[in-house]
Amino acid sequence: MRWNHAKPKDAAPIQSTMARQLKAQEHANHERWLISYADFITLLFAFFVVMFASSHADKQKARTVSASVKEAMEQGHLPKALLEMLGRKRPPETDDPKRAGDTASPEALKQDPAMAAIAELVPSLQTLTNALQEEIEGGKVSINMEPRGLVVSLKEAAFFPTAGDAIKPTAFPIISKIADSVLKLPNKILLEGHTDSTPIHNGRFRSNWDLSAARATAMLNVLADQFQVPRERMTVSGYADNVPVAENDSSEGRQRNRRVDVVFLNAFGAKSQPGRK
Repeated sequence: MRWNHAKPKDAAPIQSTMARQLKAQEHANHERWLISYADFITLLFAFFVVMFASSHADKQKARTVSASVKEAMEQGHLPKALLEMLGRKRPPETDDPKRAGDTASPEALKQDPAMAAIAELVPSLQTLTNALQEEIEGGKVSINMEPRGLVVSLKEAAFFPTAGDAIKPTAFPIISKIADSVLKLPNKILLEGHTDSTPIHNGRFRSNWDLSAARATAMLNVLADQFQVPRERMTVSGYADNVPVAENDSSEGRQRNRRVDVVFLNAFGAKSQPGRK
């Protein structure tokens, strides 16, 4: 009797299929979800980077526009510079007052919030610059446009006695001009007290912090009591010597740092202030 030891014809394919299945089972990836998770985290990170960059772009644009406004104001061609910044050509020379006063369209301002924030206070900048021209030339006041708004700096020598917070009577006519603009505008007002770096300690003030806050508060009280500016529109801050505008290693620099800033907050600046419920 002969035994047939031949293998079935389909045995090899069956074994090959089983081998592939076993190999596939051995390499099964149970952590495949990590790939999707990593992709999600990457996209989320990219989203926040874009949001962060966009917010800082607005601030940088506001700084650029502010610098341009300041330069134009100093050189006496503010209207021309403003129109150029807002994407408009300077209107041709004409005797027509309507065309001479041409300004950027509301659509142009809506497209660039940074410029719109600056532009909203440009008329007040021009008005105050004209009204306080004598005080500016005399070094009693300075006016600057910043990303947060219009800043009117009141120098200590013209408004306060040394190491004191009682406003000098001779300063009231100057404050009256500023109050007139405050009352004509709806903007919030921030009153900031600043000192130089020389430490103070006397019977009334223990530190420059106390002095700076007291001077800002004194200015608030004068604006409210003497010129009827609503108190709810104003905020007081004392910075001591932490926000200098000049170096404190010279007498001139320290004199510039001793000041109270009256800040007309624009849309950008108002966002940083506590809101009312």
